[in-house]
Amino acid sequence: MRLAASAAVVIFATVWVCAANDGPPPWAYGFSSTAAATTAAPAPAAAPTPAAAAPDVAPRQVPGSTGAFTLTQIRDGFGPADWFPGDHPAMPEIVAHGKRPDVRACSLCHYPNGKGRPENAGVSGLPVPYFVQTMADFKSDARKSADPRKSNTNLMIAYAKAMTGDEVKAAAEYFAAMPWTPWIKVVEAATVPKTRIAGGMFLRLDGGDTEPIGDRIIEIPDDTERTEVLRDPRSGFTAYVPPGSLKRGEALVTTGGGKTTRCAVCHGTDLKGLGPVPGIAGRSPSYTVRQLFDTQRGTRKGTWADLMKPVVANLTDEDMLAIAAYAASRVP
Repeated sequence: MRLAASAAVVIFATVWVCAANDGPPPWAYGFSSTAAATTAAPAPAAAPTPAAAAPDVAPRQVPGSTGAFTLTQIRDGFGPADWFPGDHPAMPEIVAHGKRPDVRACSLCHYPNGKGRPENAGVSGLPVPYFVQTMADFKSDARKSADPRKSNTNLMIAYAKAMTGDEVKAAAEYFAAMPWTPWIKVVEAATVPKTRIAGGMFLRLDGGDTEPIGDRIIEIPDDTERTEVLRDPRSGFTAYVPPGSLKRGEALVTTGGGKTTRCAVCHGTDLKGLGPVPGIAGRSPSYTVRQLFDTQRGTRKGTWADLMKPVVANLTDEDMLAIAAYAASRVP
């Protein structure tokens, strides 16, 4: 029985390694399998149109906030709920409300405090020049996703094209004014909670069942409801990483391991950034892997990506995972 269980772990891990080597590591992009492995199922017969459900107008609350918002208000793309207005400076119009009809409020996905979630990006504490340049890269189509299924990258491209230079600058200066603070707890584990995927984010299933981690990072909200439903900007995440990945990542980050450049050369000795170069300490490891992979595959181009190309050229998927895990474990 024990032998069978061990074999299952090995097979599971092997499947994930092979999937990653065939294309973008699906877990980093919010998927359970590669695009090539996803086959279209026959279209089901059309079901009767259900009666429209009554709108949910019940006010919701989150711990520590005096606010109360309905689900409609929480999900409003042009004025989402701001649970903690005292946690951040006054939001520019583009951050608080976006610009109808083409640009949703930055605060919807990235939160008013800029913390973001694994399926997008944490943007608080990013240097203004870096923020402005990456939006320019979206606008010029220099920055895309290696996984074409990642729809929010296409949304960012559309938003960047619809925003003015002044709007980009206002958002950049707003988020840069808030330092990045601890948001993610990194835990080495051979097994992880079983999850479902919603909107590119892994969510813990009820019941407490677990599965082998394989060659993945599984980043999940500490409180599913507060994150998925209520969009609570004070409710953080736990990133489960394979055993041994932190030690391997430390070697790659601090010495280069004979195959890359020490991260400290550009990102600072504490990985908190250096001048216009962003910090990588304590940020989403899923996001970090996506950027490393996109840069290596050439789907992310532009000034900063071009500087990273020789750095990532010889990295394997396992290297990227380890680097991201270690960087995420560092105190920002």
